[in-house]
Amino acid sequence: MKHRIVVLGAGYAGAYTAGNLARRLSPADVEITVVNAAPEFVQRVRLHQLAAGREVEAPKLTDVFAGTGIRLRLARVTAVDPERRLVAVADADGSGELGYDTLVYALGSHGAVDAVRGAAEHAFDVAGRPSALRLRERLDSLGRRGEGGNVVVVGDGLTGIETATEIAESRPGLSVTLVARGELGAPLSAGARGRLRRACDRLGVTVLEHTSVEAVEAARVRCADGTALASDATVWTAGFAVSPIAAAGGLEVTDNGRIVVDRTMRSVSHPNVYAIGDSAHAIGDNGRPLPMSCSSAAYTSQQGIEAIVGRLTGREVANTKLVYTYNHISLGRRDAIWQGIDDEGQAKPTHMGGRKSARLKVVLVEISRWATSHPTLGMPKRRHRLAAPVDA
Repeated sequence: MKHRIVVLGAGYAGAYTAGNLARRLSPADVEITVVNAAPEFVQRVRLHQLAAGREVEAPKLTDVFAGTGIRLRLARVTAVDPERRLVAVADADGSGELGYDTLVYALGSHGAVDAVRGAAEHAFDVAGRPSALRLRERLDSLGRRGEGGNVVVVGDGLTGIETATEIAESRPGLSVTLVARGELGAPLSAGARGRLRRACDRLGVTVLEHTSVEAVEAARVRCADGTALASDATVWTAGFAVSPIAAAGGLEVTDNGRIVVDRTMRSVSHPNVYAIGDSAHAIGDNGRPLPMSCSSAAYTSQQGIEAIVGRLTGREVANTKLVYTYNHISLGRRDAIWQGIDDEGQAKPTHMGGRKSARLKVVLVEISRWATSHPTLGMPKRRHRLAAPVDA
C-alpha cells in the first residue's frame, strides 16, 4: 500500500512542498494529495497590488500540478483528527474524510479582523484574493462617483505600508490615511524610516502615529483618543491570525494557534504531522520565532521537505537554514526599501532604496511565483524509494 501524504493548503509553502515531494519520492511508493479551497494559486504578496487595480496572475492549480502525479482536492478543510489520521473536508458536493500517513499542515493565515469591534463587518483586508477583489471593486466604485473618497489603512506593518502607498500611487484621486499604533516604520533603520516618510509625503499619504483603533463603522474609524476618521473604505492590516482547526484537533499550539514544531518542522505532539509557513511556530537559527512571512514559508518548507524525504527513505535528515535576514517593502511601483536584519532580529544600520530596490523586489516576487507554480522543476529522472517499514 502506498504511503499517503496529504498537504493542506496550496499557497507558497504548500504548493512548493507538495511539488518537491513529488519530485523526490517515487510514485510507486507515495500518493500525494493537495487540499485547497480555491482553484487558483494566489500570489499573496501581491494582493495589495490587485486591490489597487493591477492585474495579478492566478495560475490554475490544475495547471500547476499537471504531470506531477499529485492529486488535487478542491475543498475546504473543516477539521483534523491526528489521532485517527483523518482530515475532514467540505465542498459543493458535501463533506467527506481523507486518511493520511503523513500530514503537511500549510493552511497559512488570514487577516485578524476580529481584533476590533466592527472590523469583520465593515473593513476589507488583503490577505486573500476574494477580499482583495472586493476592496478593488469598492475603490472602483469610489472612482466612478467622481467625488474622490477617503481610504483608511489600519496597521503600519509591511502589508499596511505597501497597501497604503500602492493605493495612493495607483488612485491619486483618493485620500489615503495610514494609522500606526507606534512610530511609523519603528522596526526599520533611521535611514529607511526617513525614506518611508518621504515616500508617504510624496504620495500624499497622511500618517497618524501612536494611534489605536477602537472600532470600525460603516463610514468611519473611531480611535481610542476619541478621533473619528471618515472612511469610505477601511483596510484592516493590523495583524494576522491562523485557523483554529489545529488547536481544535488536539495538536500542540501556541496561544495564537500556531502549531509548535521541532527543528525539522515536525509537530512536537503528533510526529506524523508537519507544519510549515504561517501555520508553524518555528524557532529560527537565532533562537527567535520566525515571523509570518513569505521568506519564512520558503525556509520552513525546505526544512520540512528534507525531514519528510529523509525519514521516509531512511536517510539522515538534513538541517537547512532557518533565518530571517531582511524585509523588502514596496512603496508603490517605483520605490522600495530593502532592510537587512541582524541575528538579534534588529534592523541593520544601512538599507537600500529607490528604483533599484523596487526592481529587485519585482524580480524576487517573480522568482517566488515561478518556483511555486512550477513546483516539480521538470521532474528528475530518478526519485528515492521509501524505506521499509515506513514510519514518518
